[in-house]
Amino acid sequence: MIRHYGIEGLQHHVRRHIELAQQFVGWVKEDSRFELAAPAPLNLVCFRHKGGDEINQQLMDRLNRSGDLYLTHTKLDGKFTLRLCVGQTNTEARHVERAWKRIQEEAKSLSSSKS
Repeated sequence: MIRHYGIEGLQHHVRRHIELAQQFVGWVKEDSRFELAAPAPLNLVCFRHKGGDEINQQLMDRLNRSGDLYLTHTKLDGKFTLRLCVGQTNTEARHVERAWKRIQEEAKSLSSSKS
């Protein structure tokens, strides 16, 4: 990696990924349906829908099946928690924005199907 990108190039990518993850953190905080599950000082954001474990599992499953993005999960404080990692070399702001839009769309779709 260092040979390919150089120190400055590698620093640029890491800083950019953290910056993009922080934008995502801001969007999560602004949406009343979601909450941060843990501090996100780097490029991994742990968040969840406030609707509970079942809706978070369904949200992740639907998004992962769509092929539009891929979320992983963990359990924090016994709660199913979604994880978004910004770290691919070619990731740009538009990719993270699109991921957030898709998460919001699926969350809305899940809420509508429960009504």
